[in-house]
Amino acid sequence: MQFRDFLPVSTNTSVKESCYGALGALIGLLGTALLCRWGLGLEVHWLIAPMGASAVLLFAAPASPLAQPWSILVGNGVSALMGVLSASLVPDMAIASALAVMLAIAAMFLTRSLHPPGGAVALTAVIGGEGIRALGVGYVLLPVLLNSLLLLSLGLLYNRALGRRYPHGGKAAPNRHQTADPQPSARLATQDIDFALQKHGELLDISRQDLQELLQEAQLHALRERVGTVRCQDVMSRDLVVTTPQALAMEAWHLLSHHQIKALPVVDEGERLVGIITLHDLMIDRAGRQPRAKETLEHLQVADLMTREVQTARRYQPLYDLVEAFSDGGLHHMPVVEGEQLVGIITQSDMVAALFTLALKPGLTSEEATPVSS
Repeated sequence: MQFRDFLPVSTNTSVKESCYGALGALIGLLGTALLCRWGLGLEVHWLIAPMGASAVLLFAAPASPLAQPWSILVGNGVSALMGVLSASLVPDMAIASALAVMLAIAAMFLTRSLHPPGGAVALTAVIGGEGIRALGVGYVLLPVLLNSLLLLSLGLLYNRALGRRYPHGGKAAPNRHQTADPQPSARLATQDIDFALQKHGELLDISRQDLQELLQEAQLHALRERVGTVRCQDVMSRDLVVTTPQALAMEAWHLLSHHQIKALPVVDEGERLVGIITLHDLMIDRAGRQPRAKETLEHLQVADLMTREVQTARRYQPLYDLVEAFSDGGLHHMPVVEGEQLVGIITQSDMVAALFTLALKPGLTSEEATPVSS
């Protein structure tokens, strides 16, 4: 143990967020007190001290698992109950105080509602004086749950007004294929995080989902550092198979089949990109989501089936910009343009081959990169 271990640690919190947290506590506690005093005809002392600690979490650290609605309501509620139980069964105040907090922590762990102010809620039931003791079990409802519910309601409105994600749930982003699998970029990270959390054992004040998102952002940053000099033109396919809007859909089908590819850029007379047509476009009727009859392809043009809003990359754009689109975005191909001119296309196979080459040779530069055909 060293002296620096007692020094404050960096929280990486901006001045703006700090001000938002302080202002939120003012609004939340003042609103709770006024609602209790005026709206319900209660005296101001019904705003109990532990609500100040709940306000710190709710407004200054709304992403914390300890600040979520379940933790605030259930954590404070079961803690109040444990405090009342201890105060009524144990006459010695010192023993009752310690017992109340111990039981409160145990109850919060059992109900998965750990909320640090709950310890103060339990302690208040013991040392809060005759007025609190006289309430008995009523202390759980008034003031504890009433204060908690009002403070939480104001916290929900305040955090939503600021654009914060609250409640800060741990639900992962939905899989675009509507399956239960995590997003492709999260699958390896999920296993690693589970292993690390099990090995660590202690409670961490960060949700599993937030930890996973931080890890993914760190990995993407590391990837940018490694492949920052590699551009789309270094790995794109240049000898392109294309079609035109006026071509028959059946002709596009034959091109895809002959070249064993899954998408054709659609260009006009000036080689400008105007769309893209894929096997999916040819096989599935978008309107009815039904298989398309072969006979219909003989009468439809590419313009009737192609996707006109095409996600593209720029010729000199860093390769790492495309990683998310090809993984979680579900893209299989991305045309590369210079101005409006089509100059290449990057497919998943191009992307995988490029990243594999970079993994084997971390120092690869754009001059050393070799275009990969697909």
